[in-house]
Amino acid sequence: MIEKIIKIAQSYFDTSRGSHDWDHSERVMKLAMHLAEKEKANLKVVQIAAILHDIGRETQDKSRGNICHAEEGARLAKKILQEFNLSEAEKTNIIHCIESHRFRNSHEPETLEAKVLYDADKLDSIGAVGIGRAFLFAGEIGSKLHNSTIDISKTKAYTKEDTAYREFIVKLAKVKDRLLTKEGRQIANGRHEFMVQFFDRMNREVEGEE
Repeated sequence: MIEKIIKIAQSYFDTSRGSHDWDHSERVMKLAMHLAEKEKANLKVVQIAAILHDIGRETQDKSRGNICHAEEGARLAKKILQEFNLSEAEKTNIIHCIESHRFRNSHEPETLEAKVLYDADKLDSIGAVGIGRAFLFAGEIGSKLHNSTIDISKTKAYTKEDTAYREFIVKLAKVKDRLLTKEGRQIANGRHEFMVQFFDRMNREVEGEE
């Protein structure tokens, strides 16, 4: 069953951007399984939710952020899951996990499995991998390399000012304080500190101080 779901999920990433491609989903699945074991969550629910969590991403990218990929992914997953021998409770939980995994939406993770997926997805957005993905995304949308004097109130997503540094200020710097599991918070601390040091150094280099 898992192999079939993976193949279905991969088909949604044929034209995906590198910052949110299938590799991201694989990393999230690995992190989610690690967290699930530590937190004693339902491994099957977590694994399937992680595999499918970003299948709505391409729709969001094409809409330039106007469509929520978590909500779209949950809608798509509901149809996909009808093909598999899962209990209604498992299906409902998986759909909830997908719908509530996004940092920027109104759906709060309520089940342990949803909290695990939320944390796994957020952990992949911070640390060394998170920095790499932020710069990759900035390049994909034609953003500047860096702007250390950024005024967040005057910037918008999917513009040339949507730099990796803006993403750090708007989202990444806040991630560690929004995680929901004990293991997730422990992993986040080291990743957060790395990002702080990186962007401090980058700001100094941009100003010619290093």
